Amino acid sequence: MSKVFGTKKDVAYTERLAVRIIMKNDMTEIVIILVKNGNYYKLPGGGIEAGEDHRIAGEREAMEETGCKVMMDEACMATTEEWRNDLHQNSFDNLHQISYCYRAHLVKDTGVTQLTKDEIADGLQHKWISVKSAIEKMKTCEPTTELGGYIKERDLYFVEMYAKDL
Repeated sequence: MSKVFGTKKDVAYTERLAVRIIMKNDMTEIVIILVKNGNYYKLPGGGIEAGEDHRIAGEREAMEETGCKVMMDEACMATTEEWRNDLHQNSFDNLHQISYCYRAHLVKDTGVTQLTKDEIADGLQHKWISVKSAIEKMKTCEPTTELGGYIKERDLYFVEMYAKDL
């Protein structure tokens, strides 16, 4: 499954590949991350480094943002292509991003995150909740930034695709 967000314009774009993870535990709860400074929820994930395997990137991002060691599924469950225009956050003026979403299962929760200074400043906090509750929270939040709006739309799409398979 794939979905496109935004509109490509006749401008220069910064290219970025990213991975998103839908992590579940033995109680079939998933992790969502509240971004307090922006008032939105997101999935664990982030940029794929040059030459990095998607699943390795997902495992790294899950550990950094949630302190959880995960076992990633082999296959990507969905992708998005985003055309973000005139963003001033993260120093991107225009961003073309492809995000690959994978399912993952919790192996161990270490309780130790490795958040960046920006993530700490944004007040990132993760929680385990039911898929239904995650969708409700993601739908009803009202992001206070343009970036939060993009992320809300993208990650809600991924969680809704995941829910269809339950």
